Amino acid sequence: MELHVTSETGRLKEVVLGLPTDNGPVPSLDKTFDSKSYESVLHGVYPLEKDIAAEMSAFEAVLRKYGVSVLRPNPVHDCNQVFSRDVGFVIDDKIIVSNIIPDRQEEIDAYGDIYSQIHYKNIYNLPEAVHVEGGDVILWGDVIFLGQYAFEDYPMVKTARTNRLALDYLRMLFPGKTIVPLNLRKSDTDPYEGILHLDCTFMPVGRGKAIIYRRGFLNPRDADHIVEMFGGPQNFFELTTEEMYWMNSNVFSISEDVVVTEEHFYRLNNHLRNVWGMTVETVPYREISKMGGLLRCSTLPLRRD
Repeated sequence: MELHVTSETGRLKEVVLGLPTDNGPVPSLDKTFDSKSYESVLHGVYPLEKDIAAEMSAFEAVLRKYGVSVLRPNPVHDCNQVFSRDVGFVIDDKIIVSNIIPDRQEEIDAYGDIYSQIHYKNIYNLPEAVHVEGGDVILWGDVIFLGQYAFEDYPMVKTARTNRLALDYLRMLFPGKTIVPLNLRKSDTDPYEGILHLDCTFMPVGRGKAIIYRRGFLNPRDADHIVEMFGGPQNFFELTTEEMYWMNSNVFSISEDVVVTEEHFYRLNNHLRNVWGMTVETVPYREISKMGGLLRCSTLPLRRD
């Protein structure tokens, strides 16, 4: 299997889509891994498996409509396998296997058949001390935007998934790229305050455009720097706190011109279509969002043009 991913918006050829079934029981509050799941369990609105399956089927249908080859991990009993982005990510021709939290190790094992099709020299297992998940890695040509939480209380924060050592490791692995570290605001229990991954507060969508939620960054200058890199505020769609809460930035591009979004993202979808002239494919994904992820979180792209 040939790997090639250098951006979020190159024409998608092959992708791993997570699995919606056999997720196991609703977790207890102390077993939730993110603030949105915490809130869903607390209020008794954690999604049902049948609704998760229906939403992922709608997403898969759109991917196949555009000729994308869709792979799936092996099923694991009583294991939530919806969010394949957490398990690994591809940069150029290399796939990096994430050091995800120990309770989710079974998810990585389910990708064995897929990894067996990739040359071993292109598979990178992280050193134990290096923590990074795919949701914190956003590619833009020769630039890697890296969401992180580089503070002493990192081990105590459940929603801190990428540490300072990840920056050093990626610099070593990709010396020709510019890596932009971005510290994210965290909360384990309040989804209006905390940002789980970088793709929950920032996302390029093609044509030099991007979506951003400024308050997601601990340092306001980081948001300013990103806007400057993309040529100014006219190239951005800025989210409200409520839109961030529903994960409006966690969309998924099939190409520079085609983006998949959630059907309730009315303001964003109108802007993408009528201001930026993009083709917007909408799917229902609101139930899945109650588990702390959305469309990009559900995918692991393997090949893009």
